[in-house]
Amino acid sequence: MPDTKVMVVDDSAAMRALFCDILDNAKGVAVCGTASNADEARDKLDQLKPDVLTLDVEMPGKSGMDFLAELMEEKPMPVIMLSSITQAGTGTAQRALELGAVHCFPKPLHSSREEFDATVQKLGDIVLKAASGELAAGGGEGGEGDAASYQPGDKLLAIACGQAGIDAARGLLAAFPANCPPTILVFDAEPDQVERALTSMRGSLACEIETAVDGMALTPGRAYLAYERSHHVIVEAGDPPRLRMVARDAVGGFRPSADLLLGSIARARVPAIGGLLVGSGCDGAKGLQIFAGAGYSTFVQSPADYAPRDRYEAVRALGLEADELKADLLGAWVLERTAASLD
Repeated sequence: MPDTKVMVVDDSAAMRALFCDILDNAKGVAVCGTASNADEARDKLDQLKPDVLTLDVEMPGKSGMDFLAELMEEKPMPVIMLSSITQAGTGTAQRALELGAVHCFPKPLHSSREEFDATVQKLGDIVLKAASGELAAGGGEGGEGDAASYQPGDKLLAIACGQAGIDAARGLLAAFPANCPPTILVFDAEPDQVERALTSMRGSLACEIETAVDGMALTPGRAYLAYERSHHVIVEAGDPPRLRMVARDAVGGFRPSADLLLGSIARARVPAIGGLLVGSGCDGAKGLQIFAGAGYSTFVQSPADYAPRDRYEAVRALGLEADELKADLLGAWVLERTAASLD
């Protein structure tokens, strides 16, 4: 029996090489070609005639999600989404399966020999099952879990994020379903880095991403990014609550200030939960203290060994009993505490 032919589509040359190595080591699987973007993949499909396509979610030009939708309409075939933001049970994985992917597989984060061998066996088995029809379009892993069954309540989510926390913010947004809680993320980071890392995810997420603008209504299914350094962002009570932009001096050296945002939510008595992702400086710690004093649920991301500990230590220095969460647990924690079934 001939090997199952796989085509690898990923904009990263390093990831293309890694997945080619993984798949060429899998029994019964052979890589027939690669492509760095959707246009190149489209041109090669007729020539290479792969049995299975692996597809990155985020690519320049046409995103993986958009190309997946195009393929399912014009040339349906088994597609496995390979990305760091498509872990099983996340909103992004759910959306990929709804569009017709047969499976969502996370990109490996480690490269020990044992982990490489395990990935070879697992991904190889998935490719073979996809080619044989054992994995039907839309029926692979990723459609079940917190994201699939989530129903929003009346709480919004407010998060302060340093530059080092951008990856955690990306993972959190990817975990969200299409009807995620209204989410405000305030960044102490270079605006162009936020733009590249987060707004580029538009089209790859189940939820919508908006840049914070004065007067915006805070509604489920949307995440509002505040990173422009010309103004602060606060929340005004209402049905629904609204964002307000405030032109005033920096607060504690920060603009936009997470302390100011969190304080405005607590003072307005808008139902919410709040948290801090890793980063330098201590912006948001005092705001989180106000949140805790108002009886709101709070969390702080536990920093990895290489990450700055400033915000984490500022929260602990205040004696706050905020839940301490690793990055991969943030989505489930938030969805559990903002679901309609909770008081």
